[in-house]
Amino acid sequence: MSPTILPMQSKLARLIKQTCQAPLFPLSLAVLCTPVVAQASEQAQAPDETIVVTASALKVATPMAESPTSVSVVNRDDLDIHQVQKLDEAFRYNAGVLSAPYGADNDTDWLKVRGFDAATYLDGSRLFKDGYYGWMIEPYGLDRVELLKGPASILYGEAPPGGVINAVTKKPTYEPRGEINVQAGNKDHKQVGIDVSDSVNGRDDMRFRIVGMFKDGDGELNGTENTRYYFAPSLVIDLSADTTLTLLASVLYDDGVPTNGFFPAYGTLIDTPFGKIDPSTNLGEPDYDRYRRTQVSLGYQLDHQINDTWEFAQNAKYGYNKLLLRSTYAFPSDSSTTLQRGLVFRDGDTESFTVDNKAVGRWYSDYTEQTLLLGLDLQSHRNSGKELDSYSFGTIDAFDPQYGNFTPIDPNTAIDRRISKQQAGLYAQYQMRLYDQWVGIVGGRFDYVETQNKNGTADTREARYDSEFSPNAGLMYLAENGMSPYVSYSESFEVLTTIDTATNELYKPLKGKQTEVGVKYTPDAFDGYINLAWFNLEEENALVTNPNTWVKTQTGEVKSKGVELEGVGYITDDLKLTASYTYTDARTDETYGKGKQRAGMIPRHMASAWFDYDFTSAGLEGFRLGSGMRYVGTTVDNPASSHRQVAAYTLWDAVAQYDINRAWQAQLNINNITDKEYVSSCDYYCYYGESRRIVASLNYRW
Repeated sequence: MSPTILPMQSKLARLIKQTCQAPLFPLSLAVLCTPVVAQASEQAQAPDETIVVTASALKVATPMAESPTSVSVVNRDDLDIHQVQKLDEAFRYNAGVLSAPYGADNDTDWLKVRGFDAATYLDGSRLFKDGYYGWMIEPYGLDRVELLKGPASILYGEAPPGGVINAVTKKPTYEPRGEINVQAGNKDHKQVGIDVSDSVNGRDDMRFRIVGMFKDGDGELNGTENTRYYFAPSLVIDLSADTTLTLLASVLYDDGVPTNGFFPAYGTLIDTPFGKIDPSTNLGEPDYDRYRRTQVSLGYQLDHQINDTWEFAQNAKYGYNKLLLRSTYAFPSDSSTTLQRGLVFRDGDTESFTVDNKAVGRWYSDYTEQTLLLGLDLQSHRNSGKELDSYSFGTIDAFDPQYGNFTPIDPNTAIDRRISKQQAGLYAQYQMRLYDQWVGIVGGRFDYVETQNKNGTADTREARYDSEFSPNAGLMYLAENGMSPYVSYSESFEVLTTIDTATNELYKPLKGKQTEVGVKYTPDAFDGYINLAWFNLEEENALVTNPNTWVKTQTGEVKSKGVELEGVGYITDDLKLTASYTYTDARTDETYGKGKQRAGMIPRHMASAWFDYDFTSAGLEGFRLGSGMRYVGTTVDNPASSHRQVAAYTLWDAVAQYDINRAWQAQLNINNITDKEYVSSCDYYCYYGESRRIVASLNYRW
């Protein structure tokens, strides 16, 4: 019998009630009383306030060097110096992250973290993704991007085990400032952006910021393109000395032809009498394929300092994402240049509402600094639209593509699909710093999730109700020489919205767990840091295809273990080095009954190095030169498909920046300088990597 769909308010009320009945809730109340008692019995004064470098993804202002977990932050200067055009380019020079494994895609961001997917957040709010309905984030509108590696359900609820990517948008500044940015480049790239921040009518208690941008350019494949409009106003209001309200909004509109970089092994990895397939070949239908996206985001952040011990914050966001996607692709072949084709059609929208309430308490004694984080997180997501998948959409010759050999689809035959997910989570995390040498963290989160998948055409509905508890713990020792060894453990769960055709029920959540051991080194005599981490990450309930029925069942396990080394520092006063190395051994059961084997797409070895030199002391004031190399080791095809290897590749990037005067700045970026032609990875299909990209920019700032 199908469950009754309740109104959103009553469903959330029921979720909150069931969450508060969890064992964690009375425990949280008991812990909540602890700082009050401690504050009454310990009269030691709190230390003076200090400025800390932290990531908001941790939800508590803790220096990253004193957190027993792996966190990476890409700030605005890094985004500018690398001229990041898509979110999946932001972490190219960071350890543990594989950027754009599916090639240069103009309508999706692709990242693998420690061999797994990662969840994306905007200002701490989840960006709902279901199938092709994903959010695109415009890098020009960001202040920084944060990456919390490994399972993070303690802070964010359901999410993939790879980690959490939190994009932090630009917000009003105390000092008036402005910028006009103009870009031009190859692939017909054009961009104009404006970024202005100031007080409202000269008031000290009200500040605004307006970010706007227009971008247009061609994709990697012939006949593909995209035009983007982006507008993001924000307003900060100081309601009192202890209370601040930040209002946030953004609108993004994309319109173009999608890049469908699905290539066969025959002509990419396998030699043919005709040579290699040109990487710019479009095996779709450039005059028929279409991609249009409209994103709207509205939200606020409320911060209130209750007293010297407690602070409260509420982060709420509404998101709307409308998508039209008509995308033709070719099926692979190992022996023929004539390829069968399929088509994906989606026409629908998603709506999301999230609100995260958190309270942070800090209290001190002669030997301890204690922090308690308590939170209640509510999420509501809905996806509805038409979907159609055609697996017989004509043929095409990979070496001589002739377009138009297809019969257009009839949208009236598409399935009416409706998916909803409601989540309520209660979390608590306690942190103690003892004798300025030991840092300990322990926490837990209870989530209740309702998921529904409705086929309106067939009038069928499947629902699932899950309760999950996600613990975490960590311990770090802060040595006087700057060496800080640590150990941590965390878990995650990921809710699937698809139906198991073997049982006609929704799949169970995927379960992730990770053990991490590492050391963070921040010496006093060295302006920089070095982080080393060993991790062992496992995912249970993974989907495995039955080789006899081709039905995916949840009998698999994916394991990923490895080592990450990352460092940033100044070799001299003028020369900065950013370097990383990653070793990953990822294995999977998704092998069509061949046992556990090496997972596809994930390289065992990755390395990068970026040098940044300021020529001011050499007599060239305002001139800055940067250059770097990115190495991605050999990978293998999906073991369920073949045992083919994909060759390693090394790419060379460079930038030259010149401050003409205090207002004007010119910059030239070249990625993949040698225009190396390479296959980025294979996963049944094969994908070419991005070709050479040249971007010249001119900034006027005040």
